[in-house]
Amino acid sequence: MESKNITVKPVVSEKSYTLANASNKYTFAVESGVNKIEIKNAVEAKYKVKVETVNIVIKPGKMKRDWKTNRKSRKSDIRKAIVTLKKGDKIDEFLNI
Repeated sequence: MESKNITVKPVVSEKSYTLANASNKYTFAVESGVNKIEIKNAVEAKYKVKVETVNIVIKPGKMKRDWKTNRKSRKSDIRKAIVTLKKGDKIDEFLNI
């Protein structure tokens, strides 16, 4: 098995901030091709917390139109991981952004 260099970037929005405060769920942007186990290990290693569950959501990219040639193209999809932490664990860096 190869070890992948996985990057997890916090997604800061009103909804993700509310989820973090209310139900201890944190949202991260991840690249495609990474599974839930790898995301769990990356978050635990980076933030020193215990992860209970990982849910993945794929947000489709928007359609864009070139105004000159009228060609349509689609932006790339965004893959988000919603990570539920063990009760009592927090990611302070996420809440202070």
